[in-house]
Amino acid sequence: MRTQVGIVGAGPAGLTLAQLLRAEGIESVVLEARSREHVEHRIRAGVLEQGTVDTLVGAGAGERLRREGIVHHGIRLQFGGERHRVPLSELTGGAAIVIYGQTEIVKDLIAIRLAAGEPLLFEVEDVAVHDLESDLPRITYLHDGRAHELECDLIAGCDGFHGACRAAIPAGVLTEFSREYPYGWLGILAHAAPAHDEVVYCHTDRGFALLSLRSPEVSRLYLQCRPDEDVAGWPDERIWEELEARAGIPGHSLNRGPIAEKSITGMRSYVAEPMRHGRLFLAGDSAHIVPPTGAKGLNLAISDVTLLAEAIAGRHRSGGTALLDAYSDACLRRVWRAEHFSWWMTSMLHRPPDADPFDLRLQQSQLRYVVQSEAMARSLAENYVGLAGAAALTVPGAPAPA
Repeated sequence: MRTQVGIVGAGPAGLTLAQLLRAEGIESVVLEARSREHVEHRIRAGVLEQGTVDTLVGAGAGERLRREGIVHHGIRLQFGGERHRVPLSELTGGAAIVIYGQTEIVKDLIAIRLAAGEPLLFEVEDVAVHDLESDLPRITYLHDGRAHELECDLIAGCDGFHGACRAAIPAGVLTEFSREYPYGWLGILAHAAPAHDEVVYCHTDRGFALLSLRSPEVSRLYLQCRPDEDVAGWPDERIWEELEARAGIPGHSLNRGPIAEKSITGMRSYVAEPMRHGRLFLAGDSAHIVPPTGAKGLNLAISDVTLLAEAIAGRHRSGGTALLDAYSDACLRRVWRAEHFSWWMTSMLHRPPDADPFDLRLQQSQLRYVVQSEAMARSLAENYVGLAGAAALTVPGAPAPA
């Protein structure tokens, strides 16, 4: 079997890349280790940058997003018992964020691809990539109990942090940067009306809390905890009581309801450089991880594949490889900006395990500066909605954009 681009992974990165390539008349095959049911129901990110929305709409995957996505023009920072609004759109020339779950994006993209009859295989086993430095790299895998080989012009590794693609790069090629945080997030999905019409980030001496949403009837809520805690130690009543203690302020109360899902996720930062080896191109979590505090993970993945699709299309049209050669450097500029922003948000809002009153006062001072200084608020807003020019593809040696 042969295709132009072999895509490993049917998460948002792989599926968006496939859709972007399809619009350019470029063939691809998407391989996914999990079942369709699994990838369509795993609860992940839900805050979309303006650029992510623009990419999905431009790729023809925005019909339901535009209908059901909830546009937010600001966020709230809560500390010292008070809430302060950061007016994102006002500070960024009109840019906004949209609340629309990653699971919904995946459902939309899968439906579009299957309706078009494009190759998308689930429950693929023993995926391995070969001959990455040759002109004809290959992907081998098992599907329905049979061995298969897929010859490609290029391979896109969109298979996440634990996937096969990055692991196949020879030792010594990659430089890896990482940081483990002493924080975890207990996340819940509750059938309860959101407590606020915008996302609320809460700093308290008890730890961080986040009030978010998925729809007018469903809340997505988070509590800082230890990364090694057992979720069984958090019965529903304890969760609601702790949310009230951290996020409740006079005049604002939480709406309780049945908790449909709960899980604990550790936090880390990770970057692999470069994001290319031969004919293999890494995108999304296979190349980088950010703490969820800045809402950057999904948006970075979509940014990666937007650039990759542009570069592949350039090669397809002219045979030139300049954009492909620039891909890794262009992505990494945005990745490191997002890493810093996510680290900054995380450090400012979470209570360190060994925090003393001095540490907490420093955090409160930083938060107060953000909400009182237009320059600081603008910096937060620009990073939160997405820096449009942070990862523009340019040909090495060409003049920089004006």
